[in-house]
Amino acid sequence: MSVGLPFYLSVSAILFAIGLVGVLLRRSPLTTLLSLEVMLNSVNLTLVAFSRQVGGSDGQVFALVVMGIAAAEVVVGLGLVVAMTRREMVLDTDELRSMSG
Repeated sequence: MSVGLPFYLSVSAILFAIGLVGVLLRRSPLTTLLSLEVMLNSVNLTLVAFSRQVGGSDGQVFALVVMGIAAAEVVVGLGLVVAMTRREMVLDTDELRSMSG
């Protein structure tokens, strides 16, 4: 029994919705970053599923590029969170308006 394209698209849509809810409802920058990662991984799942359906490898290569960009985004985001923690800034995204103290 083979799992078809609609299954992968359904799982991807559910993951994207979970990530979107996390971005919209959470106030912690770390939770927001994790939710963005879930959203990016759901898009990667869609890219790979369509690539497999078509028979090419373009979607898989693009998914690898997106993973590299996501890793760089996490490094920059965690660096900002650590810098804000060291300066004893409030880590609430509703209260953050600028990077100045």
